Amino acid sequence: SAKDAERVAEHIGQEVEQWMQKERRAQRRDEGAHTEGASIHTLYVEFDGTGVPMTKKELAGRKGKQPDGSARTREVKLGCVFTQTHVDAEGRPVRDGATTSFVGAIEPAEVFGWRLYDEAVRRGIHDARRSVTISDGAEWAKNLAQTHFPNAVHVIDYYHAAEHVARLAKLLYERNPKFLEAQLERWTTELYEGRVQNVIDQASALLPTTPNSMKDARKEIAYLDKNKDHMKYDEYRAQQLFIGSGVIEAGCKHVIGHRLKQSGMEWTVQGANAIVALRCAILSNRFEDFWEQRLANEN
Repeated sequence: SAKDAERVAEHIGQEVEQWMQKERRAQRRDEGAHTEGASIHTLYVEFDGTGVPMTKKELAGRKGKQPDGSARTREVKLGCVFTQTHVDAEGRPVRDGATTSFVGAIEPAEVFGWRLYDEAVRRGIHDARRSVTISDGAEWAKNLAQTHFPNAVHVIDYYHAAEHVARLAKLLYERNPKFLEAQLERWTTELYEGRVQNVIDQASALLPTTPNSMKDARKEIAYLDKNKDHMKYDEYRAQQLFIGSGVIEAGCKHVIGHRLKQSGMEWTVQGANAIVALRCAILSNRFEDFWEQRLANEN
């Protein structure tokens, strides 16, 4: 029955998570021994979060975005690791085929950070010529990148930054819509060319002098100013690096959304994490590894 399938899936998912935990512990003991063979050209680490609908018991006392301030979901943090070796005829980076692996869970950012770091180590980050992290600039994501990947190039997803620029333009030009499109095009170009400081300076000059006026616009400017060191998109493109986090955004939809966000679903943390572990193993092409190790342990 459907309920039997659910129980089996969650049970195997829990076993997969235990297998991965055991693997990570063993890997940390041997972390000093790097992998042998050709070094990786560029290794990327991307991470994001997506909400999953939960049972009322799992949401008790949690604040959320519902009209009454309550929560309907809890965040699954998802990370992926992949490599890049080549560029296309126009010099744009090309992701190496079948190199993307995923990890994820409903857990605090501090715990998830180690989970993602362990996956990056397993994938050979110590042997990579260069490493890159890409995120949306959320505070937890920035802290994770700085804590676990201090030697990586930290990139704020260009498309996420462009959304902030678009919101800023709309806030400042809402009374002059005929100028909005032209200014948005100029600012988006400035952003793409790595001149985010020009956007900050021009937008700041348009703000009213009263402290509380255009509060939302000031917040958008503050976001750009706080993250400008990771918005050097002209430099990243010159280095033939990805500047967008499309891989992890697609992962949130495919790994998590397609299975855990169907109509009428409500999850417990334990059940959701079991299915997330199962999905990550399958979509990272590691499910056969799990069964081989399980069989070896039985024998």
